[in-house]
Amino acid sequence: MAVAVVHSRALSGVDAPRVTVEVHLAGGLPAVHLVGLPETEVREARDRVRAALQNAQFEFPARRITVNLAPADLPKESGRFDLPIALGILAATGQIPAPALAPYEFAGELALTGELRAIRGALAMVLSARRDGRAFVLPAASAAEAALVRGAIVHPAGSLLEVCAHLTGRTLLPCLAPHLPSDPVAGPDLVDVRGQARAKRALEVAAAGSHSILMIGPPGTGKSMLAQRLPGLLPPLAEDEALESAALQSLTGRFCPDDWGRRAFRAPHHTASAVALVGGGSDPRPGEISLAHHGVLFLDELPEWDRRVLEVLREPLESGRIHISRAARQATFPARFQFVAAMNPCPCGYLGHASGRCRCTPDQVARYRARISGPLLDRIDLQIEVPSLAADALPGRRRAAVSAETSDVVRGRVAAARARQHSRQTKANAWLDVKEIEQWCVPNADADALLKSAFARLALSARAYHRILKVARTIADLADSEALAATHVAEAIGYRRFDRIA
Repeated sequence: MAVAVVHSRALSGVDAPRVTVEVHLAGGLPAVHLVGLPETEVREARDRVRAALQNAQFEFPARRITVNLAPADLPKESGRFDLPIALGILAATGQIPAPALAPYEFAGELALTGELRAIRGALAMVLSARRDGRAFVLPAASAAEAALVRGAIVHPAGSLLEVCAHLTGRTLLPCLAPHLPSDPVAGPDLVDVRGQARAKRALEVAAAGSHSILMIGPPGTGKSMLAQRLPGLLPPLAEDEALESAALQSLTGRFCPDDWGRRAFRAPHHTASAVALVGGGSDPRPGEISLAHHGVLFLDELPEWDRRVLEVLREPLESGRIHISRAARQATFPARFQFVAAMNPCPCGYLGHASGRCRCTPDQVARYRARISGPLLDRIDLQIEVPSLAADALPGRRRAAVSAETSDVVRGRVAAARARQHSRQTKANAWLDVKEIEQWCVPNADADALLKSAFARLALSARAYHRILKVARTIADLADSEALAATHVAEAIGYRRFDRIA
């Protein structure tokens, strides 16, 4: 047979469009030509495939070989096409039966010895292959994550020889059954944080409605500890949410199946660039905000971040997705994360500290706080103070630990509030649009009067007005109240204390 067809997948953002690998043998001087927008890694496949076939004792044809990766307008990258190209050559030369290739899709990078190496994005590719009804043959190192897709047929292979033995019917590859972790490993517990009852309450409200939160306080007051415990307060991921999160992690090549069902917690350093935060590159890949999808993104020392980097957070905080556009490639990644930030009240960090050690002038404090723009601050739902602890708050640690609530207790209340929100509006309160706010966040007469008074006195924006309503709706859900009362609105307004910080 002079022509063989093999099915595979490319990666375009979180999508995995189908790629048809066509191999044609013709007369002429021996050569291998790759067409169909192959990038450097794909063009180098000709040498890897030749060495792998020869070392596996297959015949490499001394003919003109043309490999077409269709569709021609879709860029192809990475070594994932090594295996389908090798199988296409073997089928075109009659060394394996060509009809046996039709029910499968293949992806894998070949070592020179014919061994198969891991590839990134295996889970995203299998998600798309499942919709087309084909089984997927993958390197054994990548098959475990791909098998997490319910209903997918995944065959792990260690080498090119094992794949060929399966296609010829000599030794069949196993079908990998999904192995889901029974329970995600428990993270840090809220009981470890001493004092800070108000901050813990704000963290519970943020978890219940998926709200963003900014914590302001001196060093050592527990801001980072509180942020690290937020994932433990969130309800377990639904299966489709876990798949979305795992698919994004898979695109980076660093997904571990043991992390299945665990909410992501991303805490990049303040020297990170805008591309590292939102994603990008010539071949667009997800950034920190997408890797925190359905999880938590924590930015510590917020004023130390480059202001231009922080401004890229505006759109995803509103829309829950990020669109990356480059000269030749475009990609859209989901970015529905819960934003948590922490900062000091002044450059030295000790403004308002009981020790009185702060010597920052009002101008220095104003310049420091002005590093955070008003539009970004306006998009943060809860802005709270985390004060320094009194001297008598730390002694008696055993007594404090017994009386404090654990993360499991708080998570139970959060899950109940989230269940009310999903039964009412199918989404968390933080993601309600204007029409939904008008439908589901209607304050009673007293609450409405209080809100109008605060709107005028605090000079709030329309966005802040709506965010106060959403936070008040969450507080009412925690109290199992259908009515939006003045007490709920008052607490929500209290969380906007630093609205004019910029």
